[in-house]
Amino acid sequence: MLPNTGKLAGCTVFITGASRGIGKAIALKAAKDGANIVIAAKTTQSHPKLPGTIYTAAEEIEAVGGKALPCVVDVRDEQQINNAVEKAVEKFGGIDILVNNASAISLTNTLETPTKRVDLMMSVNTRGTYLTSKACIPFLKKSKIAHILNLSPPLNLNPIWFKQHCAYTIAKYGMSMCVLGMAEEFRGEIAVNALWPRTAIHTAAMDMLGGSGIESQCRKVEIIADAAYSIFKKPKSFTGNFIIDENILKEEGIKNFDVYAITPGHPLLPDFFLDEHLEVVAKQKESQDAVPEPKKPKEPKEIKELKEEKPQPPPKAHTGAVEETFRIVRDSLSDDLVKATQAIYQFELSGEDGGTWYLDLKTKGGFVGHGEPSDRADVVMSMNTDDFVKMFSGKLKPTMAFMSGKLKIKGNMALAIKLEKLMTQMNSRL
Repeated sequence: MLPNTGKLAGCTVFITGASRGIGKAIALKAAKDGANIVIAAKTTQSHPKLPGTIYTAAEEIEAVGGKALPCVVDVRDEQQINNAVEKAVEKFGGIDILVNNASAISLTNTLETPTKRVDLMMSVNTRGTYLTSKACIPFLKKSKIAHILNLSPPLNLNPIWFKQHCAYTIAKYGMSMCVLGMAEEFRGEIAVNALWPRTAIHTAAMDMLGGSGIESQCRKVEIIADAAYSIFKKPKSFTGNFIIDENILKEEGIKNFDVYAITPGHPLLPDFFLDEHLEVVAKQKESQDAVPEPKKPKEPKEIKELKEEKPQPPPKAHTGAVEETFRIVRDSLSDDLVKATQAIYQFELSGEDGGTWYLDLKTKGGFVGHGEPSDRADVVMSMNTDDFVKMFSGKLKPTMAFMSGKLKIKGNMALAIKLEKLMTQMNSRL
């Protein structure tokens, strides 16, 4: 991991969403230098599934050598932002670094995203970042360090990143567009950059979204904290960059990234908005299809392979493959699994051996069957039979299937992700 240098001693770092997760990790990294941390977040009382408050974060920050100012801030409220900035300047004499980390997410398509959820994402991600930056900029201009860092992705206009979760992408890209605009607007005065992880990062929020077992596919929050720290050390001239955590740490001389893995050696879940992951899927697809054909020149990013079938399609699933998959699923059901999942899944499968199937993980003991479930499904998944069998046998990751449009999901996304744990259990038997 990246060692501390003491460069941020006495600096004031204003971080939104710093009561837990990535925001708190960045705060603790800076605090080890002796920095002043403004914890601008909503949580004042601990949540059963999301531990940590602005006050517990303050205790941790001070325990490692920093000074802390916990401020109740909902970034949708401009007055709360302004009040926190005023308190920070009054207590610490200024602001040197702003980290726009607060964010809201809903991985749902256009018709499945309620207006209330759209408003939340736009207000927290785009508007919240803009207003917090606006409030801090007059003080950042006076700083020798003067950095704004947004936790947002590169502006990748590949339609695949809009297709399945248009509202979330627009809201997240709004944060990135703030980088694009403000970096140019304040060039020479304030460095403005974006930071994004190459892989999924393990946080309490990720546990809620992905369910138990997701952590083995994630890296620790410390990788983002180290990458952010590396950015803060750079001069103001380092601006307008969209940085991937792993890349900047490689530049710092980090070679062993297993130290950041929750489970070293385990395959990692890729993050959204990076086309390089789609290239990996395309390569995996080539090797799994095992259809010998002459090598062709590589198309840029190989996105075409994800949008349409190859001229020589992969072998079809054998008749009864779907039924056999559900038989194995049925044999693996247990009361513990039902208790941990509490969801009904409906599968709309096209192609040979397709049709409507369901998996009931709400009723005691669990059930699978052909046709629609007796109670309304919490999640409806649509895909072809070949990809369904590949997904349950571990040859196609559900996240990649979703990203590439092979899998369409309606309903509760958090429950959809929980199903991945069951699929992992099936891999050795299919």
